Amino acid sequence: MTYKVEKTEQEWRDELGDRYSILREAATERPWSGALLDEKRSGTYTCGACGAALFKSGAKFDSGSGWPSFFESVDPDAVELKTDGSLGMVRTEVLCGTCGSHLGHLFDDAYQTPTGDRYCMNSLSLDFTEN
Repeated sequence: MTYKVEKTEQEWRDELGDRYSILREAATERPWSGALLDEKRSGTYTCGACGAALFKSGAKFDSGSGWPSFFESVDPDAVELKTDGSLGMVRTEVLCGTCGSHLGHLFDDAYQTPTGDRYCMNSLSLDFTEN
């Protein structure tokens, strides 16, 4: 797939530093460790690699999972959904629609939300800008 923002893996590695393993190698941060888990201010969550808008604070909810969770993205094209068969299970991986960086996974177990979806994101894959 071709993305609006494309760089070599070395360029990503140099720019992202400690975030590289999550954003470009699909690692997962430890639950309950992310700085954005308890963020309550009004604002926009953006891709930690390219800055593209991904989620609004109004779509964030406490899923009890240990990772920031959202019930919808700002726009269907903001994220790319991809089948992930790693770890002996089938999940839906969520990638940034602008640069293809790994954000987390999508689950359909959020019955308390308007969509039933839980975009379970790594804090390190996101940046936050207050409105």
